[in-house]
Amino acid sequence: MKKISTCLYMPHEIEIEQISENRVKIFAYPFQSGFAITVAHPLRRLLYGSSAGYAVTSLRIDGVTHEFDSIKGMLEDVSLFILNLKKIRFKMKNDSKKVEVSFSFNGPKEIVGADLCNDDIDVVTPEFHLATINEDAELNFSLIIEKGIGYIPSEDLRDNVPEGYIGVDAFFTPVRKAIYSIENMLVEDDPTYEKIVFEIETDGQIPPVQAFKESIEALNDQIAIFGKAMDIDVSSPEDDFDNSVDMRKLVQSVNEMNLSARSFNCLDRANIRYVAELSIMSELELKSLKNLGKKSFEEITSKLESIGFPVGSDFDEDFLKALNKNIQELKAQLEEE
Repeated sequence: MKKISTCLYMPHEIEIEQISENRVKIFAYPFQSGFAITVAHPLRRLLYGSSAGYAVTSLRIDGVTHEFDSIKGMLEDVSLFILNLKKIRFKMKNDSKKVEVSFSFNGPKEIVGADLCNDDIDVVTPEFHLATINEDAELNFSLIIEKGIGYIPSEDLRDNVPEGYIGVDAFFTPVRKAIYSIENMLVEDDPTYEKIVFEIETDGQIPPVQAFKESIEALNDQIAIFGKAMDIDVSSPEDDFDNSVDMRKLVQSVNEMNLSARSFNCLDRANIRYVAELSIMSELELKSLKNLGKKSFEEITSKLESIGFPVGSDFDEDFLKALNKNIQELKAQLEEE
């Protein structure tokens, strides 16, 4: 039988599986039926559309006037050179938004991404092929590399291309792949709850977890306009918390503390359900709990210390207010279930 709810179930579990340096899986759960896709779809779009990366926006090659030209002694023509250049992914060493770099190569040589590293830029695709020049060739070229989001065709960059340079289609997005799947899961005998599984891969310009964080920030920023207009606090609950605090441990159920039956029953009778409730109590308040003996007191305080939140933990006022609000919401959900 479906129960009547007065508020949404708040997902509270998140896991990150590092598959490789530039690829992760992120699991978030449990969501009420239908809400997983509501969250996942816009985040996927923002992963592609809001993640900032670096790309070549214009190119100048000595002796070349247009992209359909050719260079004596170079195997590739200029159009193929540009195509190869687009595959090479750069990263600024000093977090600049724009940089101009120049290169000079003498043959015979196969030029790859690693050959373009210097004091200003790094290349995260060092093995990618750029050009092959013979023993008589000399290749001199300059690049303008800029930071941006999304994709901008060269036609739209025409007004910003310096004289003597060739505009290049700029694919800034560092996210190569962002897909999600939604799985059903069982919560309190209800099999309709959902889990989101994100798989994110970047090209190495930024870590995938950073790209995910930036997409969440972008989503919050976009929604904030409604909060300003209607006087609603649309900030994420995480915004109210100290980033140095592991909130998952604080909202952990006392069931997961592996307490003895005597200690657990005492807390249960006092309606204490979460670690946070214990950590904000003073020693005197904890000792005053009905039927809590000395051994139970010592067991609970020892467990709290091992978790990292001993009895009497000192939190600032704003954090404490947000924490209490979160605990009350979790308790309300338990009562409805």
